[in-house]
Amino acid sequence: MKAKVHVFLKPGVLDVQGKAVEGALHGLGWDGVSNVRVGKVLEFDLNAASEDEAKTELKAMCDKLLANTVIESYKVEVA
Repeated sequence: MKAKVHVFLKPGVLDVQGKAVEGALHGLGWDGVSNVRVGKVLEFDLNAASEDEAKTELKAMCDKLLANTVIESYKVEVA
């Protein structure tokens, strides 16, 4: 099963990388860009008996390792 996890900083947490990217885009002339947020996407294959089992495993992985749940939120996808 193909799995994908999206991890982003929670709203209200300062995104230093996002601010840097936004500043660089403005410097290159794209002044209409705002509120840039930088995150990460993890893709992998996962052996699971069902989609529900896969999502349960992915959430456990995120809570224990892939995301810092104090400052980050995540979304899981299974295909």
